[in-house]
Amino acid sequence: MKRALAPIESSYPRYQRTLVVLQKYMQMEKEEVPDPLPQVKKPIAAGQQYEATGKLVRRLEFLGDLPPSVSVPQNSLDYSGAVAEGVKHFQLRHGLDASGKFGPQTITELNRPMSDRVEQLRLMLERFRWMPHSFAQPPIIVNIPEFVLRAYDPSLHPALIMPVVVGRAIRTQTPVLEEEMKYLIIWPYWNVPPSILRAEIVPKIAKDPEYLQKNNFEVTTYSGEVITEGVVSEEVLTQLRAGKLMVRQKPGPKNALGLIKFIFPNDNNIYLHSTPSQALFAENRRDFSHGCIRVEDPKALATWVLRNNPGWTRERVDVAFQAQKQEQVNLAHEIPVLILYGTAIANEDGRVFFFEDIYGYDKAMAKLFAQAYASKQ
Repeated sequence: MKRALAPIESSYPRYQRTLVVLQKYMQMEKEEVPDPLPQVKKPIAAGQQYEATGKLVRRLEFLGDLPPSVSVPQNSLDYSGAVAEGVKHFQLRHGLDASGKFGPQTITELNRPMSDRVEQLRLMLERFRWMPHSFAQPPIIVNIPEFVLRAYDPSLHPALIMPVVVGRAIRTQTPVLEEEMKYLIIWPYWNVPPSILRAEIVPKIAKDPEYLQKNNFEVTTYSGEVITEGVVSEEVLTQLRAGKLMVRQKPGPKNALGLIKFIFPNDNNIYLHSTPSQALFAENRRDFSHGCIRVEDPKALATWVLRNNPGWTRERVDVAFQAQKQEQVNLAHEIPVLILYGTAIANEDGRVFFFEDIYGYDKAMAKLFAQAYASKQ
């Protein structure tokens, strides 16, 4: 049986780790005794009291976020010290704000039954089976619900890890895809997509005819001929509304794409890029974009992407970022780019992370599986 299943089993290390973790959580599901923590109306900070601190300690111990050696009196109400640190550890593993403040969302996740976690792990295994079993070059993998990018070494261990911003859960979701990165552009133009042009840019131009100049935009033909970068006439505005002209933002530090974009041609026109809006990377949930993926450390990613291009050291990348001129660099070797959707991740250090099903893909997938199983009964 094992030999028969081998062709569909992934060799990806995270798949193998998830298999092991699934067995652990299936055992936890059997051992779990439901005893929900009571909800709170307002978050509780370290040093305050919680009516079920003893019950909280037992739950954290069961989940592995608090060592069994921590001693807390059975009827204690004090929420502090090691208990608060255990909550921080739990929050970190579940995509929550790891502040140690103990609020409704944290309690909801603590009360989630192990059957839900087993389901997440099973769905993650299924998605891993869809992945390529090998790569011509070490890949870049973005996990949407985790808001994280990883670039891998030849042994498929992470060589680079960084936070990312992905598409909004409502209307502008980042698609799941598999493509090849072919080149990057330093100091890029941002060609405003038609949907954003209609919904956002045109109304702003109509309200303020000097909007282009204030925000470093220009109106062009589709062949790139500049029509105006100043005041927009009614005639030009009419053509924009009709889709006969386009708008692009000129290169520079304030460009929406930042100073670089990484291109892996695809039907969705999705790419990786830097951003001047660095503050968003401090947010816990980072679905803010129109679909493209913003990376926190573009210089580090560029250096990794160009590692096989002769002469492209970190120093040369720094110089190119400061050059104030557009430059396209074709990659010596195309790089596989996978944008995945997984709400359960098993790390090399043995920790298991769970994330919110922000796009509802887990729910939809579980429903399809349930329907498929039911039809075979």
